[in-house]
Amino acid sequence: MAIEASFAATEGTFPLAGVFAKFPAAQIELDRVVPATQVLIPYFWLQDVDSEEIDLEGISHPGIDDLRIIDDVDGELFVRIDWDFDYESVLSAILETDVALVSAIGREDKWTFEIRGESQADVSDFQTYCRDHDIPVELTELHALSPLHSGQEYDLTDAQREALTLAYARGYFDSPRQASQQAIAAELDITRQAFASRLQRGTRRLIASTLVRPSE
Repeated sequence: MAIEASFAATEGTFPLAGVFAKFPAAQIELDRVVPATQVLIPYFWLQDVDSEEIDLEGISHPGIDDLRIIDDVDGELFVRIDWDFDYESVLSAILETDVALVSAIGREDKWTFEIRGESQADVSDFQTYCRDHDIPVELTELHALSPLHSGQEYDLTDAQREALTLAYARGYFDSPRQASQQAIAAELDITRQAFASRLQRGTRRLIASTLVRPSE
């Protein structure tokens, strides 16, 4: 039976800790892609920053070979990262065990990782790897894989779900439109660009999860 588990990491040094040292108010969301050989999670989104003032120069860590900004999408930066997997971290544990990364969102004080295994044994192997390699993680949730019934299973982040739900409640999707992006962004206490990005990426994920089927 497929199992999903959520882990929190509040101790230890994840390779992207240097980003938070420079931009403590930022949020990072790892961007999942289909892995090829040793290439795992080569991109992340850098959110809640002033994208026009961002400079990644000087950010270094033993777990990082290189960082470079690829694009600026409505105030959120799309960043390419080359990991050094000789440094042990949660990503090493994912690479070395039979689990898949569902999501990973980090702030200065906490990272939350959600993984999926084909069995509970796979999740246990992940925990064992972390323990044996002194990678501090805490299990916060464990449940069987369930069908899609609510937004929780659509790969949405909390921020994207909040933006979509509030936009719907305020009539943003009505015709004529009952609320502007600026007004909803102010209610969320974020910039209009950040709200637009959450709305766009959240909508894309909803479509990918509900309307698009993989090719046979």
